[in-house]
Amino acid sequence: MAIEQRIETLKSSHASVEAAIHAETTRPQPDDVRIRDLKRAKLRIKDEILRLKPADA
Repeated sequence: MAIEQRIETLKSSHASVEAAIHAETTRPQPDDVRIRDLKRAKLRIKDEILRLKPADA
């Protein structure tokens, strides 16, 4: 898989996790542990995107 394709896949995953965070936080009784885990997953994805991007991008 090309790096560009991997980055696009990660961006899609990042957006999905963001949507899950939003859905959880807007519930009547949000699960703080799930929100924390989702935020950590989102950060891991962001870190991987940054690691894969070329330095001049």
